[in-house]
Amino acid sequence: MRHWIVAAALLLTPSAASAGSDQSCLAEAMYFEARDQGWRGMLAVGVVVQNRVKDRRWPQTICGVVRQGRYDKKGNPLRGRCQFSYHCDGISEKAHEKKAWNEALDLSALILSKTVHIVGLEDATHYHATSIRPSWSSVLVFRRIIGQHAFYAE
Repeated sequence: MRHWIVAAALLLTPSAASAGSDQSCLAEAMYFEARDQGWRGMLAVGVVVQNRVKDRRWPQTICGVVRQGRYDKKGNPLRGRCQFSYHCDGISEKAHEKKAWNEALDLSALILSKTVHIVGLEDATHYHATSIRPSWSSVLVFRRIIGQHAFYAE
């Protein structure tokens, strides 16, 4: 049986998110990490970001969590050295799928306006695509699979 707990919220319009805002950073992560997995997949990625912000081991802002990684002297992210792979894959972060981008914006507004819980992900701080098996996954506690991502807690 699947359980989803999602709080109702006033959803913001896409124009409400300015570049570099928490909403924009969160929507960006959800879009680029899980846009092909529907709202559940995007929401699960957003919950992981939310969980990291609450944990002192990670930056205390959404943009800080989403953009965490190693950078060169010019401020460019180093390929393969980011917490979220899309941020340092060398591909532009321009959303081309309008429907998925608007959905990511709406879901990010929900996460920012309410505490969102997904059963099994209450303490999840890591995830990876189900098509791979990173070495770090063996030392974490598996929580569940949502879409094409496996989620873990420490």
